[in-house]
Amino acid sequence: MTALRPARLRATDLARLGTSGLRARPMRAILAALGISIGIATMVTVVGISASSQEQLLRQLDALGTNLLRVQPGDSLFGDKVKLPKAAADMVGRIDGVTNASQTGETGVTMRRNDLIPSGVSLGITVQASSLDLLDTLDGRIRTGTWLNAATERQPVVVLGAVAADRLGLSAPDVQVWIGNRWFTVIGILDRMPLAEEIERSALIGFPAAKDYLNHDGHPTTVYERSADESVESVRAMLARTVSPEKPNEAKVSRPSDALKAKAAAAGAFTGLMLGLGAVALFVGAVGVANTMVVAVLERRREIGLRRSFGATRGQVRSQFLVEAVLLSAFGGGAGVLLGSLATFAYARLNSLPAVVPMWALGGALGTTILIGALAGLYPALRAARVPPTVALTAQ
Repeated sequence: MTALRPARLRATDLARLGTSGLRARPMRAILAALGISIGIATMVTVVGISASSQEQLLRQLDALGTNLLRVQPGDSLFGDKVKLPKAAADMVGRIDGVTNASQTGETGVTMRRNDLIPSGVSLGITVQASSLDLLDTLDGRIRTGTWLNAATERQPVVVLGAVAADRLGLSAPDVQVWIGNRWFTVIGILDRMPLAEEIERSALIGFPAAKDYLNHDGHPTTVYERSADESVESVRAMLARTVSPEKPNEAKVSRPSDALKAKAAAAGAFTGLMLGLGAVALFVGAVGVANTMVVAVLERRREIGLRRSFGATRGQVRSQFLVEAVLLSAFGGGAGVLLGSLATFAYARLNSLPAVVPMWALGGALGTTILIGALAGLYPALRAARVPPTVALTAQ
């Protein structure tokens, strides 16, 4: 006598069975999938916004260049502040690979809108002497007015950084400001300089004018240097020894672009925190899927018993409920990926950022959702398969 073998369910049959349970109770399925979609949308949005911000930062770095180095005086062995040589920029300019070298020197005097404002109210604006080629080195631009030249560097005139001008409430040149104990005429206002934010908060005058009108000693406090990309590291290794041959440890060399990279790292840490919150939301959604599937097993015990009495195996019943859970999570995950992507594009457009949603984030989010759906539906599926046909048929 030939033993009877149960019929095998094809993938299309399983999909049809899985969707039939969801179609029978659409509202419950929608609410369960909503929990998953909120978690996925949160994760995709956080990753997308972070990636868009970092892409904007990288584009700025590419435009500004990462080949700008800054040299500043450090402290002596006894903690005293050292001074850079007056010709520090010229010394740096003779290093092989250096294309531009400029310098600025803090004067130590305050700047005010007029002589009636107390000297202690400086608005955080630093008055600095500047070499004429500073804009070439920093790739800076004049927003309005003119830059210093060989004639004006000896006169009581000043060029304001973008932030300094904003703090003084100035938007155009040809006005006078009070520096030290005399009037200076504003001849220009600079554009923003992301790689030299200290210049944005400065009032810049020529070195000769700083000496004549403010008693500046001519020593620079910062030397800016640009070199060919392939020479950056070799130049960086020589800068301290060039400006301070006897005591190179008394000169500090930094790369301003490192600060922007640090901002990207800080944004990544914040992204990790937000991803944790998204994971919590995803876990809540998984609990909702599991609860929905458990309730479905309890409500459909008659259906399970009827299928079992017609020859359905435990494996087929288990597969049916497992497919339902996976489909439910996949629907929620797909909706979450779509909502998260739309939110990212909307945020990027409103903030003038390049919209970037990494493919690994989309694939990882959807894959994680399906995995969570399978795990959440595993127990209900096993429970449904263990219900005896006679018990299921007599259930109320």
